[in-house]
Amino acid sequence: MLLDSIRTQLDSLSKSERKVALAVLAAPGATVSQNITALARSAQVSEPTVVRFCRTIGYDGWHEFKLKLAQGLALALPGASEQPTQDDLASDLVNKICSRSINTLLDLRNNLKPELIQKALDILSRANKIEFYGQGTSGFVAADAQHKFFRSGVPTVAYTDPAIHSIAAALLREGDALVAISQRGNNPSLVRSAKLARRGGAEVIVLAPSGTQLADMASLLIPIDLVFATDPYTPISARLAYLVVIDVLAVGLALQRGPEFRKKMQNAQKALQEFDMQFDSFIG
Repeated sequence: MLLDSIRTQLDSLSKSERKVALAVLAAPGATVSQNITALARSAQVSEPTVVRFCRTIGYDGWHEFKLKLAQGLALALPGASEQPTQDDLASDLVNKICSRSINTLLDLRNNLKPELIQKALDILSRANKIEFYGQGTSGFVAADAQHKFFRSGVPTVAYTDPAIHSIAAALLREGDALVAISQRGNNPSLVRSAKLARRGGAEVIVLAPSGTQLADMASLLIPIDLVFATDPYTPISARLAYLVVIDVLAVGLALQRGPEFRKKMQNAQKALQEFDMQFDSFIG
């Protein structure tokens, strides 16, 4: 996902930083094995420019960037970058699709910053209500989030219709929280709704790629940087990353609310059992 993050931010980099990005993308393995001087020489820039590049894409400096790149390359499974073809056997499909999904989640674990998750949990834990907006495949993620979060005891709703979530966003006020979800980050309706929510004083948590229009509207951005090419199967794996982030936030919020909340969830489970219904629990 680090290489994906670099690709998504290419257009927002300065001319000299872009040279560094292209050098890394052209030979990520060589970048890991060389020092900063060699990369600067390869990109035809100065060493301070390499450091600026590392900081621009979200790392403290060269050493942290190089470590994350090495981890990502080491964890990658073979076959994950191969596209399904018409002649693939079932065994080929199992290997390619599973490897792609596993690599997506490994990249997420390697690059998701805990401090951003904690900041999101702090916002969600003090929210009067939580709303989730998404469209297309991101709409399914928003609906899944609402299903998980409504058990937190905070009024929660998901909207996938652009007209409806625009109206809802205009009604949000200070103390409310919006989680805007987009796999591409440039949906005009979502950008408008996030802007309306910010204007009303609500906190806006964005799950989207870095350097996008929606990311710019965030009170707090949790960047999920994945490449979208012409491959129609990419969104299937990408959606897994978003669903996992939602799971992390839902479990974190449930735990952060403390033992009294856990007791309420257990009481709800007992009440439902009287009608032979199950209540999924995040915290056992």
